[in-house]
Amino acid sequence: MTDTLSTLIRSWFPSIFTHDERWRATLATAAYTARVFLAIGIALFLAFTFQLQSPMSAATTVLIVANPTVGAMVSKSMWRVIGTIIGASISVGVMAAFVQSPVLYYAALAFFVGLACMVATFLRLFRAYAAVLTGYTIVIVSSPAFAHPDSIFLAAMGRLSAVTTGVVVTAFVFMVTTPRKPSQVLSTLGDAFRETVRHALSFHSAESNRSSPAQAAEAMEDQMPGLENTSSTPAFRGLPQPLYDSRGRLLARMTGLGPAIEYAAADDRDMQARVSRLRIGLSRLTGLIVTYHPYWLNLSLANGASCQVHQEVAQTLKNILDLTEQPGWQDNPKPVSDCIHATLRKLDFLEHQNPTPTVLASLDNTRDVLVQLDMALHDITTRRPGRTSVKMATYLEWPMALRNGTRGMFIALLAGMLWYVLHWSAGPMLMLYVVAASSLLSTTPSAAKTSPLMAMGTALAIPASFLCHVIGLPRIDGYPLLWMTVCLFLLPGVWLQFHPRYSIGAFGYAVFFTMMLSVTNPIVYDDMTLTNNWMTMVAACVLLVLVFRVILPADHRLDAARLVSSLTRSVQHLAAAPQKRPILWVVWESLQLQKIARLMMRLSFLDETVDRKGYTDAAFASLSLGRLIVRLRWNAGHTVLAPSAHTALLDALKSFKTLHHAPEQTAAELLKTARIISTIPHPEAACLARERVVSCLEQAAYIISSVPGFFHRYGPLQLSRDIPGANAGVTAAVPHRNPVFG
Repeated sequence: MTDTLSTLIRSWFPSIFTHDERWRATLATAAYTARVFLAIGIALFLAFTFQLQSPMSAATTVLIVANPTVGAMVSKSMWRVIGTIIGASISVGVMAAFVQSPVLYYAALAFFVGLACMVATFLRLFRAYAAVLTGYTIVIVSSPAFAHPDSIFLAAMGRLSAVTTGVVVTAFVFMVTTPRKPSQVLSTLGDAFRETVRHALSFHSAESNRSSPAQAAEAMEDQMPGLENTSSTPAFRGLPQPLYDSRGRLLARMTGLGPAIEYAAADDRDMQARVSRLRIGLSRLTGLIVTYHPYWLNLSLANGASCQVHQEVAQTLKNILDLTEQPGWQDNPKPVSDCIHATLRKLDFLEHQNPTPTVLASLDNTRDVLVQLDMALHDITTRRPGRTSVKMATYLEWPMALRNGTRGMFIALLAGMLWYVLHWSAGPMLMLYVVAASSLLSTTPSAAKTSPLMAMGTALAIPASFLCHVIGLPRIDGYPLLWMTVCLFLLPGVWLQFHPRYSIGAFGYAVFFTMMLSVTNPIVYDDMTLTNNWMTMVAACVLLVLVFRVILPADHRLDAARLVSSLTRSVQHLAAAPQKRPILWVVWESLQLQKIARLMMRLSFLDETVDRKGYTDAAFASLSLGRLIVRLRWNAGHTVLAPSAHTALLDALKSFKTLHHAPEQTAAELLKTARIISTIPHPEAACLARERVVSCLEQAAYIISSVPGFFHRYGPLQLSRDIPGANAGVTAAVPHRNPVFG
């Protein structure tokens, strides 16, 4: 009977009502839309009450500031006000300096717009909106006052008043109507910890099943040719596809958790005290996820001792999952930590039983995983961290920032000169759109890719604005009808803003619809002016796509190649750093993870001819290479090696200087040093340290010789598409090339 009723319900109602996740998402979107419309109604009413010159600016501010997360909305609002103040100040200063020199005025305006676009590319999260608002507030304030320079100060105050009204109203509405749950972020971090453990368990469980001699021999036959011959492409066994899928999902989740931590900290004092630790813990978990790649030597070698290591680690990870199923485990993480430390002691015992380089490689790698897991557990569960915290570095992608800055400067100068030369009456509208759109696009991962979507959303706002002026506004005789009419036309843009496929276009539609809507105090209808504004917006959309996609297009292949080179140079700098300089691994790793995230995004824009999976795995392998370098540096500074072995180890670290132009030579030097050190007699107390050094050198040589195309300065990705070998895999040897003749 129940099954029959369920079948009838599913046949009568759309799937949105019967699918729990879709229904919850629909309710959340509807609640967000209702809050936005309520904030627009109050802000627009206050703007009319205060008799502001441009009341729709308050509604535009609501659309830009609004966010489902209260912390994000608070952060966004604060930085929007800061950007508006800076932009208004610059606008007054530029107008005062070049009031009688229009060309110089446009040049100065273009310079500041380009600078704002460049800074917006650098800044993270909603701090970028300070730069965005700085850019187009200059135009908003100065353009209407161009014909009457004496009114520039009043225009600036009017703009600041409208923005402040929108910000305050949005903050009030969302803080009153949105339930704030900063503890939900902590729960999500706990789930991410468990998912990371489950991801590692799937790898170690598969390796621990290779317990029979036949399976071990088969795995060794697959792997050893790559270890014995560094002059050719080493053979390696790729990870199973489910592990790749799991890794992709986890990395996407970690990327979304970063902003969630920032927003929760903006709304909760306790979270603000812990935000630095939580960032570090998230970075450690991400580093653990990318640890598992096909080039991780000896975790793929299934000899007897390695199988025992995998079995111990797999059992530990299962125990951790069992312990973390208990409610409130984040309040008392000691049982989980004790479980990890017990396994570390077992690994120490195994280490003394069979101290060979192959076994030590497996033991050191798994020990490193457990130590990082324990530190991540400490970071995400410590309630009252000390005042001392590690400052995480932010990667600044200068080529992308300079490109966006140049685009913003060029399009602002071009629009200004069109206005000046053609005496276009709607010139301010043209400049306003191209500057605002350029500033907003500078905060996206790929401005060139999203510029057509922004232009398309704006183009759709033009007929919507026409219908609103023709059908809606003439029949309005009171404020409630005005509010309902505006919300009706804004509904598609607000509803679709959080749909990944349509978000940029929907945002452009909603924001620029309010910009084109001629709702003043009082309302005056002028068909010729409205038509001129709409035609101007069409020309502005064409100009935006023309500059971002044709005149100054993005070269994603070149951007990816620069990131690969940056990863290689970071590895070289890590090896060449003075021994007395302390290395904060979490800081170095976090910086490289930011580069890898950008690299993966750039690779997703390339076609299938590029070895995207190979480059991703090789980028993860560069992090493992960094871990090995840190171990070698520690052994050079803290272990008692024979003097000749210590000298050879320092020479091996120096050999990384050839990594970028001759990776095979670096790998050969590392293997040569490993053989030399292994033959140097040591006291019994120092034998274990010697074997550890040999193990690290062999692993580093294996990783480098496995992916020479990644580390080489003339690797496949570094070449133009039309050059032979440009689509080769990262495992292929790189032929010698002349810098001039190829």
